[in-house]
Amino acid sequence: MVSADVKTAYDEFYQKHDVAWRMLGAKYKAQHIIDVCKGQQFKTVLEVGAGDGSILKLLSEQNFAPSYDAVEISDSGVEMIKKAGITNLRSAQEFDGYRLPFADDSFDLIILSHVLEHVEHERLLLRELKRVAKMFVIEVPRDYKANVDTRIKHFLAYGHINVYTPTSLRYLLRTEGFEVVTDLTSMIEPEVTKFNTYINQKKAKSLVTDFKIGAEYAVKNFIVGVMGKKKREELANAYTVLCKRSDEQLGVF
Repeated sequence: MVSADVKTAYDEFYQKHDVAWRMLGAKYKAQHIIDVCKGQQFKTVLEVGAGDGSILKLLSEQNFAPSYDAVEISDSGVEMIKKAGITNLRSAQEFDGYRLPFADDSFDLIILSHVLEHVEHERLLLRELKRVAKMFVIEVPRDYKANVDTRIKHFLAYGHINVYTPTSLRYLLRTEGFEVVTDLTSMIEPEVTKFNTYINQKKAKSLVTDFKIGAEYAVKNFIVGVMGKKKREELANAYTVLCKRSDEQLGVF
């Protein structure tokens, strides 16, 4: 179970942080889910660690599925989900962070977007997801980069106690009996960087800053276009996978 301190921290996060900032982040997370699920159809969808419901709200507006459920560790998050106006939301309820209040094979798809980096016992949660659903979309930030150990306080300020690369996430998933069906990498969009710079950090707006943000994004896109998947994963800010339960037995534990 998650501790009372962790629940309080996330209650305060949802109450204090700007709605526009959360919705902007959700806009791209929802699009990643849609993109990685292209060609698939799901009737029942559960989001685990649904936050304030922003992602499900956007997915419902695009008719991603006919039925949605949500679980979240914080009281304030659950209340926000219920008030978010999510079409065809069946339930939003609190859970202890590891045990899902649903029977085996209750859902076609579970969404776990920017949650795993916060989870103390990540393998325990993954095993519970595998019990409850048939397929899974998992997205994590690509935090593990050069000198990551010098930025521990930065990551902890966001509650990131685990750091990943695409390779390390695939390793974790395979050793827990998941098979990656398809995946994608993404970089932070200029729109998000500008919002963070001008609104969150309260820096003065500048055409020079705008140009630098746009140019950096364009250069990175050019590099990954030329150098392929390995470089794309190296420069990515987030990694998204669609996976399913695997028949492969690796004998872990």
